[in-house]
Amino acid sequence: MKRISEKIILDIARRGTTIFFILVIGSVFFEGPIRTTSLIFNLFLFAAGCYAFMAAFIRAVKRSRTEVIGVGGLYFLSGCAPPKIRRQMMGLLSFQVVASLTAASLQPFTIVASAVLVPVFGLGLSGLWAANHGDFEPR
Repeated sequence: MKRISEKIILDIARRGTTIFFILVIGSVFFEGPIRTTSLIFNLFLFAAGCYAFMAAFIRAVKRSRTEVIGVGGLYFLSGCAPPKIRRQMMGLLSFQVVASLTAASLQPFTIVASAVLVPVFGLGLSGLWAANHGDFEPR
């Protein structure tokens, strides 16, 4: 599996979170096509997050032969990422969690509640960053 650049992972995380936020705000306050668009994008981010999560896991398994990799380090960047990267990735993940829970609580029992799936995207990309660029202790 080809190593994905740090810049690309961060850029995808930022862009995905920005588009998600715009759509979720629109879907909270308006009905109609914006909600359908938001639902489709939420499902896309969820699927992309699942893929990134599994790709990170597979890469981490390969690296675990020579390095000690824990779940906290892999998916929450604990001890394996520079503070700047950790703040950015965990900040985006936190933003996704807060925005999705807020949207779902303002519009429960509607397709807006699908926003709660989106943090899988942030978690998966954090794992992908760690699996590709994380600095883990040697075994």
